[in-house]
Amino acid sequence: MEGEPGRLRVKVCCIGSTREADLAMDAGADALGLVSAMPSGPGPIPEADIASIVRHVDARVATVLLTSRQDATSISRQLDLIRPTVVQLVDALDDRQYVELRASHPRAALMQVIHVLDAESVREAVRVAPFVDAILLDSGNPSAAVKELGGTGRVHDWGISRRIRDAVGLPVFLAGGLRPANVAHAIDAVEPYGVDVCSGVRTGGVLDAAVLHDFMRAARGEPIRDIDG
Repeated sequence: MEGEPGRLRVKVCCIGSTREADLAMDAGADALGLVSAMPSGPGPIPEADIASIVRHVDARVATVLLTSRQDATSISRQLDLIRPTVVQLVDALDDRQYVELRASHPRAALMQVIHVLDAESVREAVRVAPFVDAILLDSGNPSAAVKELGGTGRVHDWGISRRIRDAVGLPVFLAGGLRPANVAHAIDAVEPYGVDVCSGVRTGGVLDAAVLHDFMRAARGEPIRDIDG
């Protein structure tokens, strides 16, 4: 997700079609999130469809595969089929799996999701930082009876997110309940490398171009339409 130094990156997640990919790119997205099978949450599509979207996007922006798998072998199979720029690991891996994944796919950037719950989340982020290229902070709950690994639409404690951002020395993306009305406040609080949005730019589950443009303007400090908070 290279680009102008110091410029906030925006990742639009839960892309479900080439049409949504085009809408997001036209709005100025730096990366597109493509969700494979998950235990819960919005946006999963078949891996064959993800691969088609990646081919359609080509090198215009970064493509990010979201996977809930926890072993390098099965994640590697996904990468061989889909060939994304980045793989977003939404659940925990042990250290050996990171090493094996890096060895098998050295060109794929690794982005680990940390679900921000409490001070333990800071410790977990520091633990995994040496193994990955970026961290994404979200509002899931991997300990729930049915794992919540993203797409909850909930805002978490941005104070903890800021502690993680300051501790890890890596690019940090902020997710979790972001929308046009609050993204500027979130950016001020955390100062992330980038932000990530799914439900906050959708109406009835469909990517809404007008709301997405509002989000992009708000994220980059530009005026937006009058909207409810």
